[in-house]
Amino acid sequence: MSNSAYIVKTAHFFPNSPVGNDDMEKHLGMINGQPSRARRIILRKNGIESRYYAMDDKGNVTHTNVQMATNAINALLEKCHLTIDDVDVLSCGTASPEQLIPSHGVMVHGALGGKRNIEVVSFAGSCCAGIDALKYAYMSVMSGLAKRSVASASERASAWLNASYFQKESEELLNQVDSKPMLAFEKEFLRWMLSDAGMALMVEDKPATDGLSLKIEWIDITSYANEMETCMYAGAEKEEDGSLKGWAMFPEDEWLSKSIFAVKQDTRILGEHVVKLGGRYMAELAKKHNFTVDDIDWFLPHLSSMFFKDLIHEELAGLGFDIPEDRWFLNLPKVGNIASASMFAMLDGLMESGKLKKGQKVLAMVPESARFSYGYCMFTVC
Repeated sequence: MSNSAYIVKTAHFFPNSPVGNDDMEKHLGMINGQPSRARRIILRKNGIESRYYAMDDKGNVTHTNVQMATNAINALLEKCHLTIDDVDVLSCGTASPEQLIPSHGVMVHGALGGKRNIEVVSFAGSCCAGIDALKYAYMSVMSGLAKRSVASASERASAWLNASYFQKESEELLNQVDSKPMLAFEKEFLRWMLSDAGMALMVEDKPATDGLSLKIEWIDITSYANEMETCMYAGAEKEEDGSLKGWAMFPEDEWLSKSIFAVKQDTRILGEHVVKLGGRYMAELAKKHNFTVDDIDWFLPHLSSMFFKDLIHEELAGLGFDIPEDRWFLNLPKVGNIASASMFAMLDGLMESGKLKKGQKVLAMVPESARFSYGYCMFTVC
């Protein structure tokens, strides 16, 4: 068995040029041919200034999810002077697969090609799909079953954001956006938040011979689905009793008329629970792994919106984890919310920033509101 696993290199693929706030509807389209009245309000709340879409300004798709993942992995392999045939495990996560079957992972493997058969796993769901993929790659190396694993996370969220999938928000909802910003999360907020990219991490049993590596100290993931009902969902409708009615239970003509395939949030429970449960789990992990705020040199929280930054800061401070803001590393305003790939994007950005020093500790946090799952990772720079 290997005693350690290291992220030795990171890579990214951002499609096309960054899209500013005023150009979003050129890519995503207008609902009922009218510009969104809520867009500016919501963008002011979420703090995102630019993002990337795998489509041009006429709405034409330029890259698939598989292509973005493949491009990121190929960039990673080039950095490592390797080919896909040198990899033992390919672990892929996404919240936006472009088909139900085959799995996203084997589609990526097929696009990568190669002469050697390798183990491939796929993780779906929401924001935790990326950390799930990383944990599998980490465990494969730690167990000695693999010497080298690639973890990828990629999203083509723009496929879900087309104007045709959304209905107009009611005047009542729009008028409450300023005073109750959580209400805007249900449909339109998500439309102005999510974006596209592919990310890849190389996990090996030894640190890199050139440059810095991140030793994976631990990765812990938990679900509160035993306590909590569904909060974020797509391809379904939420019933009054909290259960979900899936798309296959609706007649075809209701798929669009009821916005079945729009990504939605249950705003009744999002604001009340998403930050508190994340803090609760972090407190548990601090006891389990015996760390304090003084041990954290860099904090990488996946934020769906900058709206949550102060809320998370206050919650953690109340639990004894008042992490100074100069230790936070965020790139949400520039790259947008890439769902499962967001944590990978922060790691990639921090690795490229020149700010890391050997011996520093990096704590990453991934909340997932779908049914309240959370993942935390601790790394040591070496």
